[in-house]
Amino acid sequence: MTQAQAQTQSSKSSEWVTTLIQELWEAPQNDLQSAEPERAWDPPLVGFAGGADPLFAQYKRVVGPFHWTPAEAFEQGFPDETADPGALTVIAWVLPQTTATRRDQRAETVYPSERWARSRIYGEQFNRWLRDQLVVRLTEAGCPAVAPMALPAWSVKDSETYVYASTWSERHAAYAAGLGTFGLCDGLITPRGKAMRVGSVVAQIDLPPTPRPYTDHHAYCLYYANGTCGDCIGQCPVSAISAAGHDKVVCRAHLDRTRRYVEATYGFEGYGCGLCQVGVPCASRIPEGIETGSAFPEVSRGA
Repeated sequence: MTQAQAQTQSSKSSEWVTTLIQELWEAPQNDLQSAEPERAWDPPLVGFAGGADPLFAQYKRVVGPFHWTPAEAFEQGFPDETADPGALTVIAWVLPQTTATRRDQRAETVYPSERWARSRIYGEQFNRWLRDQLVVRLTEAGCPAVAPMALPAWSVKDSETYVYASTWSERHAAYAAGLGTFGLCDGLITPRGKAMRVGSVVAQIDLPPTPRPYTDHHAYCLYYANGTCGDCIGQCPVSAISAAGHDKVVCRAHLDRTRRYVEATYGFEGYGCGLCQVGVPCASRIPEGIETGSAFPEVSRGA
């Protein structure tokens, strides 16, 4: 990092980055693209993890050796640079589903509601736009950045342990940034629940990490915490969730079937399921009975 870059970054803060993401969330691109304008997502949560956080090295053992560290992801975007992990920050965010989307989805039992399918397609389209815009804004501000999910080398790999896993996991980035822990169905349970999408970028900027108020990656799941709940098991229309966890193969096969339903029923190319993310105690919050110590206030928005 040059002296000029260091001086530029010294004026930046976590609050500046959070405000930038919130401003992007307010853009018209955050829309379900239905007949009437309607936001795809509720206001975001933002968290930060240090590029040298040892958790990313652990991911190489837990997820797979192919999972990038922040420095490896950064160097994919800036191949002529040798990244200093200590000079990098992973910026992660959660985009919660709206009350209307969760309400519609709760009424379904096999296939996704139209709002849910639109959030999966057009909402994620906005999430990609948010990633790209944040990279541009940060880089223009003297903080070079990359969106790992947008890198040409990003891919899904076969995994002996997890069937398949990616070279950069947005949920694992969010876990590192203090935004939530994993549930029985593999969803990330956040202070705004697990009915959400996540995104992240890696930037050459020195920001304090968000405290992780957990050491157990299942800390916010009632089933793992005290043996209760397991409601997501009954929510799955194809029995892809059990006490043993999440069967990705069965889940993906059903997800593929939803493509025909979405196109025939709603008239656009899409897919989605997520029935395990609604009608459960962790749909819109960390469930009651879990001590969190989270840096983020919980907002109860119904299941």
